[in-house]
Amino acid sequence: MKSAKFKSTAARNAEIRSAEIICVGTELLLGDIVNGNARYLAQQLASLGIAHHYQTVVGDNPLRIQRAVAIACERARLIIFTGGLGPTPDDLTMASLAEFFDAPLVENPAVVVDLEAKFARRGRQLNAASRRQAQLPAEADVLPNPVGTAPGVIWEARPGLLIMTFPGVPHEMKAMWQATAAPYLHNNGWAKGVIHSQTLKFWGIGEETLASKVRPLLDLENPTVAPYAGEGEVKLRISAKAESVAAANALIDPVAREIRKISGNDCYGADDDTLASTVGELLQQKSMTLSVAESCTGGGLGEYITATPGSSRYFWGGIISYDNRVKQGLLGVDARVLERCGAVSAEVATAMAQGVRDRLGTDWGISITGIAGPDGGSPEKPVGLVYIGLASAAGVQTQKHLFGSDRSRDRIRQQSALSALNWLRLQLLEQR
Repeated sequence: MKSAKFKSTAARNAEIRSAEIICVGTELLLGDIVNGNARYLAQQLASLGIAHHYQTVVGDNPLRIQRAVAIACERARLIIFTGGLGPTPDDLTMASLAEFFDAPLVENPAVVVDLEAKFARRGRQLNAASRRQAQLPAEADVLPNPVGTAPGVIWEARPGLLIMTFPGVPHEMKAMWQATAAPYLHNNGWAKGVIHSQTLKFWGIGEETLASKVRPLLDLENPTVAPYAGEGEVKLRISAKAESVAAANALIDPVAREIRKISGNDCYGADDDTLASTVGELLQQKSMTLSVAESCTGGGLGEYITATPGSSRYFWGGIISYDNRVKQGLLGVDARVLERCGAVSAEVATAMAQGVRDRLGTDWGISITGIAGPDGGSPEKPVGLVYIGLASAAGVQTQKHLFGSDRSRDRIRQQSALSALNWLRLQLLEQR
């Protein structure tokens, strides 16, 4: 019996036929720039049905770039580079590739003409540094840059090995991909159907608990189901490979329905849905309105709600009652309650929720009061203690949350606002 750690020949061949993305730039390694290019390219490869199993980030160093190329050549047929194509001394991608594949760099006359025209439109003359961008491997085809200066290449550097290069500027890379690279891959037999995904989103259930509930579905091969968590929510990504998006959805839909049946109300939406947009849809279905009173979240709850287009149809506004005088004057919180219970208490959350509902005349009122830290906590009321109030025609309820003193201020504020939205979502579902 073969050891599981050794891949079959078929598995190795499938990997070799895949694509790899290599992003060049020391600024990426330092975390100065978020690597959105890799995400975009991964999505585009999936839309073409081109599998890719690896992404590499490497700094502006010729030796390290070439080491990354050497590794990629062993496991991919299509290598896509972003970054390092500009006119500055640290733009080393093209020269590093040419040296690795022992290919001479030659000045491409058509690129020079294009650069001169672009500089002239800006009222400038092409200089030597920028002209260096026209130095391309002799056998490579130009990948034009319609919105910037640095061109890329489409280059069969070795038999069966295709290289594409793009600048690191996102809007330039995207324009080049859409105008030239994607059509090239389509027309040259790279597109093999699509890899399409649907992501189901959950709140109020842990990743391990959800995974145990849907355990048999995690063993599916097409579509596949994969869990992942982040920022308080859990997601299940269902991915299918098929001839078209419609065919992929035909594989995905029954699995998604089964997951929703198993998980019940823990699933709040899919793909671009947010807790705020889901709550908004429910409020509109019931012709109901909402207002909010916020203390520790400082307007964050209102920001989540108003990020959804059309939210003015159901969200009437909010009061940021950071100071106790605002809680008393605008929300009607009794000074004696504040003195006896403190601003962070179930009693004050109750009064805030009822107060904003009454004063703004909405069907629902949400309040949030808590200690987001990093200071201000005590043994009785630690950092991370938050009370949420929810007022309706049926009365006012409160929830107590302990989000943990080890979490950052921003994370506590975020968890508070999203937990409030999820509670309202569940209350609205119960009214069906």
